[in-house]
Amino acid sequence: MPVNSSTLKPFYPFTLVVLAALALLPHGCTKPIDPVSYPVPDTGFVKGGDIGWLSQQEATGYTFYDSTQTIRDGLDLLEDYGINTVRLRVFVNPNNHKINGHCSKEETVAMAVRAAQRGMRVMINFHYSDSWADPGKQNKPAAWANHSFAELKDDVFAHTQEVLNALKAAGVTPAWVQIGNEIPGGMLWPEGSTDNFGQLAQLINAGYDATKAVDSAIRVIVHVDQGNNNGRFRWFFDNAVAHNMKFDIIGASYYPYWLGTAYEETIDDLEFNLNDMVSRYNRDVFLVEIGGDYTEEQRTYDMLGAAMDIVRNIPNDRGLGVIYWEPTGAKPWSGYQLSAWRSDGTPSKAMKAFLDF
Repeated sequence: MPVNSSTLKPFYPFTLVVLAALALLPHGCTKPIDPVSYPVPDTGFVKGGDIGWLSQQEATGYTFYDSTQTIRDGLDLLEDYGINTVRLRVFVNPNNHKINGHCSKEETVAMAVRAAQRGMRVMINFHYSDSWADPGKQNKPAAWANHSFAELKDDVFAHTQEVLNALKAAGVTPAWVQIGNEIPGGMLWPEGSTDNFGQLAQLINAGYDATKAVDSAIRVIVHVDQGNNNGRFRWFFDNAVAHNMKFDIIGASYYPYWLGTAYEETIDDLEFNLNDMVSRYNRDVFLVEIGGDYTEEQRTYDMLGAAMDIVRNIPNDRGLGVIYWEPTGAKPWSGYQLSAWRSDGTPSKAMKAFLDF
């Protein structure tokens, strides 16, 4: 959907201040004078929202309302519903399409600062692409298209470090960094395909090493879709371990809608798989994406509550939390069916699961 260029952009002073501060930094500089530092809060179980669209919703004039039809800031509304963490995707050189673009380094830093100001934790999700990367496509950024494999490793390291240093300069330290988005088939195709698993491991390790070079306390996630599919996860992570891939946490997506099944048919498989990942690989697990049909509010509420119970009940607190993908991305604006927002701009009942579970 094209951006309506006639729509006036609202004034967000905190965002403009952050962008102005970044613009004043010398090229390559990563440490501003007297930076504000936002501590990484430890608020226990993660109840999160992936909000990559939020700044463009604001910029194109979308209005968020609470249940009393009072106009609210979208982040404040999420906080009201118990959201304590945001997940932000990063594209390398995105275009300006409101749905498929943006999520640049600068925009990511600005939104991360807004979240940190509210005491929220931040997860950064590197796609290593100019737009969406997912199981069906893992396109290299145009600027990297003709690079050798050795150069691609350097690209991953440099891009990861650059974004994290920009966040650090703005006072934000992410709690987690995700190297690649839904990568059951690898990333940066064809060089980083799972057909070349050893090369994929080296690319992941370049992102891991870059992350730890910025702050060794940041935990690194490797993310696979279909969190109910134990065979898929065992195949991927058996190969990851065999090829010495570095990662701290196993991330999963869970979308019964895209599986074409009722959640009741697969939720037990999700529980088995997450527990198996902990015992088999001795890693924490994180449900980094979930979503349900926004028109089926009660069912999405029930599914979200069931998923939170499963993750929270993994022994020894090794289930870290649950993140809803684009909860505020209302369909009239985004065309996306699986938000947790009504067409009138208010949160759906599904959001209440974050308060009740």
